[in-house]
Amino acid sequence: MLDIKFLRENPDVVKENIKKKFQDDKLPLVDEVIELDAKARKAQQEADDLRASRKKISKEIGALMGQGKKEEAEAKKAEVAKNAERLEELSVQEKELQEKVKKIMMVIPNIIDPSVPVGKDDSENVELEKFGEPIVPDFEIPYHAEIMESFDGIDIDAAGRVAGNGFYYLMGDIARLHSAVISYARDFMIDRGFTYCIPPYMIRSNVVTGVMSFAEMDAMMYKIEGEDLYLIGTSEHSMIGKFIDTITEEKELPKTLTSYSPCFRKEKGAHGIEERGVYRIHQFEKQEMIVVCKPEESAGWFEKLWRNTVDLFRTLDIPVRTLECCSGDLADLKVKSIDVEAWSPRQQKYFEVGSCSNLSDAQARRLQIRIRKEDGSKYFAHTLNNTVVAPPRMLIAFLENNLQADGSVRVPEALRPYMGGKEVLVPSAKK
Repeated sequence: MLDIKFLRENPDVVKENIKKKFQDDKLPLVDEVIELDAKARKAQQEADDLRASRKKISKEIGALMGQGKKEEAEAKKAEVAKNAERLEELSVQEKELQEKVKKIMMVIPNIIDPSVPVGKDDSENVELEKFGEPIVPDFEIPYHAEIMESFDGIDIDAAGRVAGNGFYYLMGDIARLHSAVISYARDFMIDRGFTYCIPPYMIRSNVVTGVMSFAEMDAMMYKIEGEDLYLIGTSEHSMIGKFIDTITEEKELPKTLTSYSPCFRKEKGAHGIEERGVYRIHQFEKQEMIVVCKPEESAGWFEKLWRNTVDLFRTLDIPVRTLECCSGDLADLKVKSIDVEAWSPRQQKYFEVGSCSNLSDAQARRLQIRIRKEDGSKYFAHTLNNTVVAPPRMLIAFLENNLQADGSVRVPEALRPYMGGKEVLVPSAKK
């Protein structure tokens, strides 16, 4: 959420930013919120004047009573009563106007970083860099669900009977591989100085609207019936929410946390939810990283975060590339975002396995996450987040890139301690 003062002083900048995000339908909101804000400030000023007047008149009443001028004192009392009625009207008016202002400000997009390429959608994202040599083996690579089935490692049919489309059972070596990747990612981030955390898997509505836009919430979140609780779509939500309504001493920054959680997503309007596989699903697990820092340090942390993901994938012998998300592909709270994509030898193309985002002070402003400097002054923190690994998609990349011609799967050295020392996974039919 933007600072209303910034919008008030820079309406043309805000409008140009809206155009860059191809959200022209929101352009009238800028003038509307400026008008509402002016009315709210006018009501506030009148209310402040009345309060000051009431204080002054109260002193006059005391003086008049002391002088025995009862009639004049009563007239002053009547004036105070009339002002009190007007003050009550102004209080209601001011509250209503401020609520309207906040509602509009919540849907006006954050100012994107100048380095962000302008484009309408993800088809116009820009490739930045490749890491590792993408290899296409001289043997056919099956669909990832077929690879898992060769290890008796997945049962989608049973999951469908139990929960419907978009769910799965993982078993045996594949389930162990899933857990191994999560454990390895946890330790990888701890070794890089991040504090490990297991957060709540449900959050209240004020946290939901603090960390994401209304459109994202509607498309992603599952609501608990009869409760002011939502299942998290990623642990970033509850991890950033951890700092809601807090004031942190500047000397304690940065806050660097890595968290594990299951994630739940409606995937509303998503294509492929009924595909036989684990690419797009309603439930998955993920290792996440978040940073709360000073504004001047957020750009540096942004670079460190996405590089953490690239480095982890490379230790598992998975080629990856980074994509700069264009303006039209950025969620409204984000100022800059880079996707990490893994190489798929079967499809001979890259696919998304993680996303790193800098949200500047947008989430902090919504959630009132403030930092106190040594001189006592306060400011809003900057928040960032990035995927370490989300095993369902990571498993696809892992299995395809480590599959051998005989159907076995090589276990990279970094992961072997988490797989009981196994160097190779052997299909069930060959055991």
